[in-house]
Amino acid sequence: MDLRTTIEKSFDSLSVQSSHSIQTGRFPHKIWQQWACSPPSFAEQEVERAKSWTETNPEWRWEVLTHATALDYVESHFGSHALNRPDIVEFFRDINSRIIKADLLRYLVMYIEGGVYADIDVEALKPIHEFIPDGFDEADIDIVIGIETDEPKFKDHPILGGLSRSFVQWTFLCRPRLPVMMRMVENAMANIQQLAKEQEVPISQVKMDFYQIIGNSGPGLFTKVIMQHMEKSNSQKLPITWDIFHQMDQPKLVSRVLVLPVQAFAAGQTHSRSGTTHDVPAALVKHHYGASNWTSWHPRYKHPVYGEVENCLFDIDCVRKWEKNVKVYRGYEFS
Repeated sequence: MDLRTTIEKSFDSLSVQSSHSIQTGRFPHKIWQQWACSPPSFAEQEVERAKSWTETNPEWRWEVLTHATALDYVESHFGSHALNRPDIVEFFRDINSRIIKADLLRYLVMYIEGGVYADIDVEALKPIHEFIPDGFDEADIDIVIGIETDEPKFKDHPILGGLSRSFVQWTFLCRPRLPVMMRMVENAMANIQQLAKEQEVPISQVKMDFYQIIGNSGPGLFTKVIMQHMEKSNSQKLPITWDIFHQMDQPKLVSRVLVLPVQAFAAGQTHSRSGTTHDVPAALVKHHYGASNWTSWHPRYKHPVYGEVENCLFDIDCVRKWEKNVKVYRGYEFS
């Protein structure tokens, strides 16, 4: 049996009752992904990575939404015969950026369905039940997320600041109908509508660079809204700052959000104490960064001689050297 037949058979055979999951305090046993095409048209690497989810979690349903089916999903669940959110349907229909649609779709699907969301270029290394470590009760948790970047010393850097502290958005586990997921959708829509207003264009024509995508709909927004939720929801109304998660070695449960250390979902990045490999016991998934060509349409800042400061991977000496070289270059440029 070839790979595609195997994965399609897994998809056809996996089914669980999400209502039963909710009644028993369990997360819905669903895995959601999205891609340009449906499974029969997957490339071999996409098949292999999708199989990693179905084979390590045979009792979980697996489903992929595509560019062709995404709008129908949104209309079916947020249209006039469902949640009646014409603002969401209209926005999703009008926005042209694939990455903004991808950001919104994960929040919308997780709001409706719950379960696990994973980008198509993420490989499962461990079963999903290991997302909740021993010592934690599933009934006490609404969301499971992981640290992506923990480099707060760069928080005021003009380029790296918005990238320096973040939770992983390429894989997370949550319950359905969480208000925090809807806030992500509404905040992203408001952010992009404001940009369109400033640019004096309809949202279909709004222009955004890499950093605006990160902050307005991507991991930056995801992190900001999660932390606002934590602060609003904790019984003592204590301020929630990144200090709580800095150099975190053990999982922490904050306002029903379980935060996992960086190696769980983002091992092998070389920065943020994530190590240089995924071959560590703590690693639950492996992100292959294979669906990242969206930066071609939403570019990073790239110096004509010294390139992108992100290539320093948050190494302080490298960043300082880049800054010094750029400053000298500008001196020559304007002398």
